[in-house]
Amino acid sequence: QVQLVESGGGLVQAGGSLRLSCAASGQTFSNYRMGWFRQAPGKEREFVAAISRSGFVLTYADSAKGRFTISRDNAKNTVYLQMNTLKPEDTAVYYCAAVTSAYWDSIAIRGPEYDYWGQGTQVTVSS
Repeated sequence: QVQLVESGGGLVQAGGSLRLSCAASGQTFSNYRMGWFRQAPGKEREFVAAISRSGFVLTYADSAKGRFTISRDNAKNTVYLQMNTLKPEDTAVYYCAAVTSAYWDSIAIRGPEYDYWGQGTQVTVSS
């Protein structure tokens, strides 16, 4: 199995930026489709972004389009989420997730599709 550790969260003012990282260990990282999800207090976990094994197929939630960018570095076993123009409503715990795939360019956007999850990193955006 793969272990996932997120980092890069913190407190930022509205309009600011953060880059989250998720370091994977334990298995061949390039075998995994990766995703970012978030959960705000009192709300259900929601999808943010996903990336294929190749890194060439990306998808975003509507709330993230145009502001967030997901990327991966298979040589560094890491997936990133660059978040720009942050809003108070982006405040949440952000989780990365992984699932194996036989396909180089498939993605997963639903939480139940993922097998492995990190512990989460808190992002707080002040107004």
